[in-house]
Amino acid sequence: MNADQQLSKSLKPRHLSMIAIAGVIGAGLFVGSGAAIQQAGPGILVAYTAAGLVVILVMRMLGEMAAANPETGSFSTYADKALGRWAGFSIGWLYAWFWIIVLGIEATAGAAIMHRWVPGIDQWVWALLLMVLLTLTNLGSVKSFGEFEFWFASIKVAAIILFLLFGVAAVLGLIPGVPAPGMSNLTGNGGFFPNGPGAVFAGILVVVFSFFGAEIATIAAGESENPVDAVKKAVRSTVWRILIFYIGSIAIVVTLLPWNSASVAKSPYVAVIELYGIPGAGTIMDIVVLTSVLSCLNSGLYTASRMLFSLSKRGDAPRSWTGISRRGVPASAVLASTVVGFVTVGLNYIAPDTVFLFLVNTSGAIALFVWLVISISQLILRKRMGAEAKDLELKMWLFPYLTWLSIGSIVALLIGMVILDSTRESLLLSLALAAVVVGIGIFRYRANGPGQDRNGTVHSVSASPKKLDTGTRP
Repeated sequence: MNADQQLSKSLKPRHLSMIAIAGVIGAGLFVGSGAAIQQAGPGILVAYTAAGLVVILVMRMLGEMAAANPETGSFSTYADKALGRWAGFSIGWLYAWFWIIVLGIEATAGAAIMHRWVPGIDQWVWALLLMVLLTLTNLGSVKSFGEFEFWFASIKVAAIILFLLFGVAAVLGLIPGVPAPGMSNLTGNGGFFPNGPGAVFAGILVVVFSFFGAEIATIAAGESENPVDAVKKAVRSTVWRILIFYIGSIAIVVTLLPWNSASVAKSPYVAVIELYGIPGAGTIMDIVVLTSVLSCLNSGLYTASRMLFSLSKRGDAPRSWTGISRRGVPASAVLASTVVGFVTVGLNYIAPDTVFLFLVNTSGAIALFVWLVISISQLILRKRMGAEAKDLELKMWLFPYLTWLSIGSIVALLIGMVILDSTRESLLLSLALAAVVVGIGIFRYRANGPGQDRNGTVHSVSASPKKLDTGTRP
């Protein structure tokens, strides 16, 4: 491996398009949405809309920065420029930690499905095989990662589109044997807000984390042939992706079925497919969920490795992780992510209710931390540009008002996590982890100027005048 070799630029526009779509369609949509519907009733549509609005605004801000300066480290490098090296160090490590934990969660979920199909093979063996498969995919080339993600995303998109088409037909009474429900399921059974507005806010805290992953496209853009165009397309498509895939499909569920039925709580999408009269609904959904799991494993390993690579290039992680294979892949960073990923998978089997649960809870609020850092970085860097902001190819809407609205919304969600018993522990453990990482970052750079590591090596974080770094840090 050669530290001087560059990352491959072999991701095609179709790869980036599907990576952007895959980032917001996870297994949580198909499985976890049932609990959210049970909590808020049909009012969960308000929760999905509110959470989706926050994500759209955050992605617009990130897109502004990424289009001006495409970086593999994405928001971590922008935090470097806006807040200082300690901030880029901290949020980069927290983000990598989040995705490494996700590897353990998703590998176990995929193994459970495989074990149901082939019970003769132990579940831990399936988890190991899935991890090895996706590791080899990521080590092969960035193009192989892109191809896998393209087909994984294509299956998910096809499933959602078919679900929506059948759903609209059912709502209109066009499917034989399925009576048109009208508004009965939306306004009956206690009304649109059966558990009150407070349940809707609690629902926002449940669903908001299912949107995390949309930012992966801005990280992958650095390995595409035309990163600026890729970023602009990914950001602009965020609106319709959220409207169609999330709000559209959840609207079908709560319109066709009573929100408080046991089948919705267990698996809302399976319940609707069974309503259509399609045989093997459970198996169909298992295939879709397994595809989502493999997609998440694939993109999670990719994202964690690219963030570790970016950190190492800036002197914030072991230098050995800067090594790039002849195929343009940061193989050392991929293997580093995989090793820790294997450990988390093992812990999920050895101590699922103690050690692994503790590790999962430490990552519970990282999504909100990342979004908050993105918002603050965009606010600072855009103001620093002054009149030169008019040259930006992609701009945040109604700056700075919507930026401040985003910051306020994210802070409100963090406060909500403190208030709710179900999320308080996760927030406190995430804050504890963040405090440790930030403390290390501040200690590491306390005696160094901007752009230097503790060895005094200068790492450039500025660029051309159009890029969002037009002044010195305070």
